[in-house]
This record gives sequence, structure tokens and C-alpha cells, in this order.
Amino acid sequence: MSQRNEQELLNDLAERFGIASDYDDVWGHRHLTSDQTKRAILTAMGVHADTEDDVRRELAACADAPWRQPCDPVVVLRVGGGPDRWSFRMPAEEGEDQQVQILWEVRDEDGNLRQQGEAGRGLVPAETRIAEGRRHIRFELPVPSDLAIGYYDLMAYAKTSVRSIEGTLRLIVVPPHCYVSPHFHEGARTWGLSLQLYALRSSRNWGAGDFGDLAEFLEWAGKDLGAGIIGLNPLHALKNSRPYHISPYSPESRLYLNVLYLDVERIPEYEESEAAQRMLEDSGFRAGLEALRRSETVDYDQVYAAKRAVLEALFATFQERHLAGQERSLHPGTERGRAFEHYIREEGEALETFALFQALSEELRRLYPLVWVWQDWPEPYRHPKSAAVAAFRVTHESQVRFHQYLQWVANEQLGEVAGRARALGMPIGLYHDLALGSNRSGSDAWVYQDVLALGVDSGCPPDAFAPEGQNWGLPPVNPERLRASGYRMFIELLSKNLRHDGALRLDHVMGLFRLFWIPRGLPPSAGAYVRYPADDLLGIVALESVRHRAVIVGEDLGTVPDWIRERLADSRVLSYRVLYFERTHQGDWKTPGAYPQQAMAVVSTHDLPTLSGFWAAQDIEVRGKLGFYPDEAARQQALEERLREKARVLRALNAEGLLPQGLTEESAAAQGMTEALCRAIHAYLARTPSWVVLASLEDVLGEVAQINVPGTVDRYPNWSRKSSLSLEDLREDPRPGRLAASLRAIRPSTQG
Repeated sequence: MSQRNEQELLNDLAERFGIASDYDDVWGHRHLTSDQTKRAILTAMGVHADTEDDVRRELAACADAPWRQPCDPVVVLRVGGGPDRWSFRMPAEEGEDQQVQILWEVRDEDGNLRQQGEAGRGLVPAETRIAEGRRHIRFELPVPSDLAIGYYDLMAYAKTSVRSIEGTLRLIVVPPHCYVSPHFHEGARTWGLSLQLYALRSSRNWGAGDFGDLAEFLEWAGKDLGAGIIGLNPLHALKNSRPYHISPYSPESRLYLNVLYLDVERIPEYEESEAAQRMLEDSGFRAGLEALRRSETVDYDQVYAAKRAVLEALFATFQERHLAGQERSLHPGTERGRAFEHYIREEGEALETFALFQALSEELRRLYPLVWVWQDWPEPYRHPKSAAVAAFRVTHESQVRFHQYLQWVANEQLGEVAGRARALGMPIGLYHDLALGSNRSGSDAWVYQDVLALGVDSGCPPDAFAPEGQNWGLPPVNPERLRASGYRMFIELLSKNLRHDGALRLDHVMGLFRLFWIPRGLPPSAGAYVRYPADDLLGIVALESVRHRAVIVGEDLGTVPDWIRERLADSRVLSYRVLYFERTHQGDWKTPGAYPQQAMAVVSTHDLPTLSGFWAAQDIEVRGKLGFYPDEAARQQALEERLREKARVLRALNAEGLLPQGLTEESAAAQGMTEALCRAIHAYLARTPSWVVLASLEDVLGEVAQINVPGTVDRYPNWSRKSSLSLEDLREDPRPGRLAASLRAIRPSTQG
């Protein structure tokens, strides 16, 4: 076999699994995917490609794969669009084709029969093939019509005089596009505030912002300031252990909430628990809480430890007063106990396995103190379906119930905040953030290890923001296995994260189309793009968006091809426009009128400098101290470029007549960020046709420090800095009110 033919075989196999042969970077340079990278990615997908014989066997297996099962795993059908056929495959000898009779039925998510039908004898096969040494035939049948959007199971039964075959497929009927708020259909635009929830200070929290603080913040911002939307950092479950397990973008699980945000004293069991109240009456405990409140940064470990001690007491009270028994089958004795039982039943296996992972992690860490990740657990516990895990579930019932209880009360508290946003008539309400992936040592990776590609990382290729590229350390989803599972993980993620949302931001939304995979041990420059079934995924996003009446925002920053943005726009996914990046080819800031209507506009993000930090070049100073510049000349060049950028901002403001009174372009560039200049920049964004404009709390308060510096873990206090003002002081500070008045004048509130 010639080298050329061997190369072609590898290329064909890589193409079959969606591995792109090349890509163009942000500078227009073409990068070819190396054979080493192709083989490493194929291996991470569970595909053997080390030798030419391996590649040949895998290609043959790919050709036969559809014929091994009667039906495709899933068909995603758009209302008013395709596909309009589904396939049924079966082995059949010559002359048997005309005997085939196919009966089918469609059941909805509750198991109710929706449609049934029969395709009688005389069907003509659409295709005939020899697969794995046997003759197979394939029939095409019409997709059942007039089904409402939702998830269905189509079960088919085929028989001839000599054989019978059963098959199932998941039929997902999706709307043509995502939900769009009537507020926007009527031509209105809204504005709001974004915040890092952990950073909120208050006189009553335990050292980190919590759901009680969020309730008070929303009441003030929605009622007093007229904000229509409150943006939040991802609230996903974390280990809450510094420095490696506090990033909301590398969570334990994206399905469940971080219990660090629980307002412990608002949990109903607190009033019933004498043990919990005694803890809080202890002078040493109170002194510890006060020290946590005074700290300038969030001490995740200590805050969680304090809450955990009290939460255990609350759970003991709950079991005693609201559950008549602690056996595997719940016996709720009160209305509250029955509400807990209902929650567990509705959450089903997803909550069960999450809570089981938490309990198992704690127990194994107690037995094996040096074992930190599930990949190092004793082998019998490394898969959720193992007999050892099932036995643990039985013997550690109470510990598992405890973690289910924590998620229940967290869901209650967040739901109450979302309900208050609706009661206030806020056009959007809570706006959450869905991280791109989860930590490979967390519960999602343990539960979905058969769907994730744990042997690679996701990231992005070199670009202007990160010249060496970025490795986010997150295992990507294997698109082949995701589809084979009927997209269950993806659906679960969306439905749980949209539960309390008026809007949801999809981090790195380009991942619906393609994601940059980096083989472990190789630099980002050696990565390659892997394609995803975008039509199906966008359809499911639209379905969950419409079901939850929630707007979808796609974080489309970085190297995003125009065709992807066009597809997202057609699906009514809002573009995410950051002022810092919205420039013309000449480097000038785009005018407000150049922004798209179907978009959310912001000044900055968590990975970029705050407005005051940008103006003072604080980010450049920090990066210099961290050694991110190759030499002093590079740092000076960055400072000089920042001066030019500030001049362009001021020219843009001046052209719109927004330069604050008494300031010139020269004088404003020479001084620090002022409140008036901050208002002017936000007014600039407010003039855009974009449906939503968000101002960050950090910018409103003139914070200089950046929330997160990419590329650092323990060299910078990422995800830890608290706001400079407490909630109580924030209410008295005139700056938020003045900014709100400015934005309301441009974007009048329509709250009722």
C-alpha cells in the first residue's frame, strides 16, 4: 500500500468523525491538521487508528454501523421543515422484501400514545446492502405529522413470514427558532445589571454573596432602578476549594447548583432546628462569620465549611420532622416532606447520580485522603452503573439524601428570586450563564464518561487575544456518542439551566457547530476543529427556549466565521457584542447604529479588564508582573496601543455628542475613568438598536481589578474579589441611580 493511499485512508476516517483537515486563523493563515493530531483525537473518540490495518477496520465498521440497528438513534424534525422520512433497516433474504409489514407507534414524554400506523406488504426497499456478511434492506417511511414540539419515542415492529425485528428512535420535534420576548417584538429595548454573585457583600451573608443577597439586589435593581434583566455568573456546582476548584467555568457539574449560594438562615428548617440555632449563638462561630464578611476576598473553603456544619443540622431536623422514615422509599410525613419527594421524583436519575457522586467522593476521600479525582478511585467505583456503586447507594442512604436535600433547597431559593422578577414585571428577569464544559474530575464527567472525550481538552487556536492559543482544560463532548444517546445530556443541561431563566447565555456558542480539540500533552497550536451536528443542536436549543419562554444569547467572540453568526441569527440566538471588540477594519469603534438589533451589548466580560481597569491600563500592568510579555518593549508597546484605543473611544463619544461637559478628548484621555465618562460610554451602548444592554456592577462602582485573568490559577485572585460596597451601602450610593436614569432615558422601562 503506497504512502499516499495510507494517507487517504486516515484522512477519510478523520473526515468520517468530523475532524477538520485544516482551519484559517484570525489572521487568515491556513493551518493543516497533522496526522499525529488526527490519530490522537480519533483515539480519544474510541476509534483505533494507530496502524493502516486499524484504519481499514474502522472504516469498514463505520460503513456497517447504521445497519447494526433497525432505526437511527434520533431524528430532529423542524415544524414546517425536514426531514420528512425515517428509516427502518433489517436483514432479509432475496424474495423476502415484499413480505415485510411494519407497524409503528409514537408516544410522548409521559408515555401517552400519540399516533400509530402500519406500512403494509408491498413496500419497496430504498436501499439494499451486504453488511457484516448478511443481506440487509432499508425502508423509508413518512415522519408522523401534526406532532406538537417536544420529545417522542417512535417504536417500530417489522415482521415477515420468517423473522420479526423491533426498533426504536427518538423523535424530537422542534420550533423553527428560539423564543423572542414580546417585549422585543414590540420594538422595545431593555437594559440591566450584571454581577458576580459570590462578590456581593452584605451585613448578613456568611462571607460570600448568596441567594438572599440576590433577592435583595434584584428587588432594588428591578423596582428602584427599573432594570429589566439581572445577569449572573454561572451558578454551577463547585467543590469550593481554592485555588483549583472555584472557577464557575470549570464546575463539578453544570446540571446542579453551587450550594455555597444557599442563604442558610432562610431555609425553613432553620426555625425548627435547635442545633443549628445553638451553632449560630456560639461566640466563636459568630466571630468566624464576621471575619469571613470582612475579608476582601471570598474564602471558599471556610465559607463552605461553616455552611456545611449548619446544613447538616438542618437536614437532620428535616428528616426528623418531615420524613417519617429514612428507608430508600421515602415516607413523607408533612406537606414539606411531600414537596421534597416530588422534587426527587421529578429530577430522577440525574439528581440521584449527582448526589451519589457527592456522597461517594466524601466517603472515599475520608478513606483515601490522597485520592482527589474519581479516575484514581478504586476501580469498582469508577463507573456509576457498577455493582459496587449500587451497594454503596444502599448502605449510605442518608448521605445521598443529604445532597439531594441541598439541591432542593437551593432550587427553592433561586426559584423564589426568579418568581419575584416575574412579579415585578421585569421584561427578562434572571439571565444565567451556561459554561461550555465541566471539570474532568467532577460528577458530570463521572456520570457521562461514555459521552465525553476525556483524552483531549477543548480550547481555541492562537488569536490576537491569546497568541499562543488557549487550553481550557475541559473535556469536550464526543459528537458521535452524544447523537447515539439521543442528545440526552445536552437536553438535560438546557432544561435544568433554563428552569429559572428569562435568558441564558451559551458560553462559546460556536461549540454547537465546531469545537477546537487539543490532544492532551500537546500545545493549542497542535489542535484541530471537530464538527458537531449543529442543525440538531440548534433545534433542541430552540425547543427548550420556547418551552421555558427564555431568550438565548450566544457568546460569539473570537474566531467566529460569518456563516455561523448568520445561522445563529436565523435561529433567533442573540449575538454577544463587547464594546472593546466592536471596531472597524481601521481600528475605530463602531458607531451605535452599526450594532445588530438581535444582540446583547456589554462593555467588558469577566476575562477582560473592567472599564476603570482598561482606562488605567491596570490589566497591562498585571500581565507585565505575571510575565505575560516577552520583554519590556512589548509591555511599552501595549501601553502605547492602549493610549490610542482610549483616543478612539473618546472620538466615538464626541461624534455622538456624548463627551461629558467640560471634557475634551485630550483631557479625558489624560485622567482616570470618571463617573460621567462611565455613564457616557454606557449611553453610547444604550443608543445601539441591540435588544439588551448590560452594565456590570464592577463598572458602575469603578472597580479597577479584573475578575479573572486567563492563564492564571494561583498567581492572581481569580473569582474571589468582593465588591467594594455592601448591598446596604450600594442602596445609598448615588452612582447606580444616576446611571439607571441615563439608561432609562434612552431605553424607557416597560415594566408593569
